[in-house]
Amino acid sequence: MESTQTSTKSPKLKLDFKDSKYATGRRKTSIAKVWVKKGTGKIYVNGKTMDDYFASENHKMQIVRPFEIINQSTSYDVRCNVKGGGPTGQAGAMVHGISKALVLFDESLKSTLKTEKLTTRDSRAVERKKPGRRKARRSFQFSKR
Repeated sequence: MESTQTSTKSPKLKLDFKDSKYATGRRKTSIAKVWVKKGTGKIYVNGKTMDDYFASENHKMQIVRPFEIINQSTSYDVRCNVKGGGPTGQAGAMVHGISKALVLFDESLKSTLKTEKLTTRDSRAVERKKPGRRKARRSFQFSKR
């Protein structure tokens, strides 16, 4: 009896990023290692295409935003490794890393990306839970009787 199983996993993509610029982006608890090089506009996240990795259209639009601001959405290829957090934090970390890498390519883009606040790390994170409280600030329900 022959077993003809097809593998659903795609083979690990070998991407050539020899003459690329590297930057690290951070958001919430996510860390993105980003390599940007001149190319055709392909974006790879953890070995998958951006469309396969991110389900939400908002996250995809957010990641492409730095390229749209500088009017070069198909001029660069991106390879990214992301760890920690959820999809929103990971997308934010990628945007931060992409913006920093683009500035390394061309210093004249710095003012454009800085006015859109893409080169600045968003330091907001979840506030820790306090003792005697239900969440960080929410108390338990009060009962008079």
